[in-house]
Amino acid sequence: MKLVIAIIKPFKLDDVREALSEIGIAGMTATEVKGFGRQKGHTELYRGAEYVVDFLPKVKIEVAIDDELTPQVIESIQTVASTGKIGDGKIFVMDLLQAIRIRTGEAGNQAL
Repeated sequence: MKLVIAIIKPFKLDDVREALSEIGIAGMTATEVKGFGRQKGHTELYRGAEYVVDFLPKVKIEVAIDDELTPQVIESIQTVASTGKIGDGKIFVMDLLQAIRIRTGEAGNQAL
């Protein structure tokens, strides 16, 4: 099992959710987060004063999947979340040692 974590632009969340649904992903977790990378933030003007926005709003998506779906999930997220501009985000893939469904006690791939 794998845990895929993607940091994307907020307006791409619905597109990513739809793309993952189309390849059979039944569930995911999305969290509003703030961060920066190479994009480094930007300067904004508010009531005549300039200020720097260091942390930009992003959405973190977490999806627990079977190993076999990993390439499809990565490709779907990368294709749909890409705008071609700096700040599109990152995808991280980690090994998931165990998953347990609390309600039924199912474990492993059955819990996904």
